[in-house]
Amino acid sequence: MRKAFIWGGSVIGAAAVLALVFGTLERNHTVRTISVTGECLTTAPKDKTAITLRVSTLADTAVESMRLATNKMADITDYLKTQPVEMQTTQFNSYEKTEWNREAQKSETLGIETTIAVEVSAKSIAEIETVLGKFAGDANVFTENLRMYSSPEVLKPITEECLAVATENARERADALAKGDKVKTGKILSLSYGTTVSDNVRPTNGLLRTKMVMAESTFDAAGSIVAKDTEVAVSVSAVFEIK
Repeated sequence: MRKAFIWGGSVIGAAAVLALVFGTLERNHTVRTISVTGECLTTAPKDKTAITLRVSTLADTAVESMRLATNKMADITDYLKTQPVEMQTTQFNSYEKTEWNREAQKSETLGIETTIAVEVSAKSIAEIETVLGKFAGDANVFTENLRMYSSPEVLKPITEECLAVATENARERADALAKGDKVKTGKILSLSYGTTVSDNVRPTNGLLRTKMVMAESTFDAAGSIVAKDTEVAVSVSAVFEIK
């Protein structure tokens, strides 16, 4: 019984020594790393045109204000369903509208204002102009955020390619820094990235003709609008192993 106890103690002691040895080896083989950034700048063609149609109505009661707004927006959406456009409601609210009376030096309630907005987008600027022409001059209808932009379908492959370029740019920087220290880079241990897409938007006052207010645009000899491409920037932060 005593011998078995001594043998068991020897095994435990040997395991402790091995754990200490492996722990020392692990500390001596700590992975060295190098952290760098990489960038890519590119552009994407603008394949969509969009504008926001906003209906604003004012009435003495909330029920009447909302009835006027929803009826007008129903007329607009019924028409838009017959056109080659896409639409999405972006705003729907109703609130008490007040105005400051300078003579009385107090705020006065004008009524209840209801606002409903829908963004309309199309592949052709001519289709947006058709929509504008349909509702130009209508009471309580306004336009906002006339713009050309790159759709997600166009942006996705371009952004992915730019990400690959930014990652390769980070690799080149890491290799250059490692070479100065007479070492080589290995695999990527971690990678994070961010994307910035710049689309220009210009507010419009009232229902204006599209060709008069297109943001960041020029006209060609035929009078068509030529918009600048969307700017796409991708930045990465990478950590490489040093061999």
